[in-house]
Amino acid sequence: MPASNATSRFSDRVENYVRYRPGYPPEALEALKVECGFAPHHIVADIASGTGIWTRMLLENGNQVYGVEPNAEMRQAGERLLAGFPKFTSIAGTAEATTLPEESVDFVNAAQAAHWFDRERARREFSRILKPGGWLVLLWNERLTDATPFLRDYEQLLLTHGTDYEQVRHERTTDAVNEFFDPAPFQERVFDMHQEFDHAGLEGRLLSSSYAPGPEHPKHAPMLQELRRIFDAHAVGGSVSFDYKTKVYFGRLK
Repeated sequence: MPASNATSRFSDRVENYVRYRPGYPPEALEALKVECGFAPHHIVADIASGTGIWTRMLLENGNQVYGVEPNAEMRQAGERLLAGFPKFTSIAGTAEATTLPEESVDFVNAAQAAHWFDRERARREFSRILKPGGWLVLLWNERLTDATPFLRDYEQLLLTHGTDYEQVRHERTTDAVNEFFDPAPFQERVFDMHQEFDHAGLEGRLLSSSYAPGPEHPKHAPMLQELRRIFDAHAVGGSVSFDYKTKVYFGRLK
């Protein structure tokens, strides 16, 4: 996918992204502390930091964080949401060209984003900006697609109405995660995570996805009608559950 497309495709979804995208379980950060010695004094480049969901966890840990985000709307939302953290620096850059100095950070992180990167160019850039002994951390929340009747119906909705869902869904691209690390070894940790949604929240979560057709698209109205049907069929106590596996990959690049 052209980088310009990957950069711009969330521009009209920022509000829903801020409100309805999942965070990350605290166990993910704890794993980095245990396995990588991650500590508050470490300097982090958070690549494709977006609205700052993962960035906030790093800042709350006490780290100095450079949020590198190419999309202006997402970057500005992150700047607003993280304005209270003096150790946050917002940077207009990409995974392939961060603008950061050579050997300037201890950790390079990318949350819910590495499937958009040019893997060869991004790996070269990560290696350039990492200090000797520096770590690369890639993480994703992978929505389970077959764990419950609701999740099965939601998956079918995306396959039917999504604009390019099968091409961009990151669950397929994490299989290539080794390309970011190769020839360096890496490890994986997996954690459970959940979100509960009422109907308005479920709609917002759907519309935060880059492959959900927008209001001008002929599939938009039928998609929302089907979403209402699915919600009504499966809601318990007025809500449905999104279930995820949070996958964390980490290794030293140099």
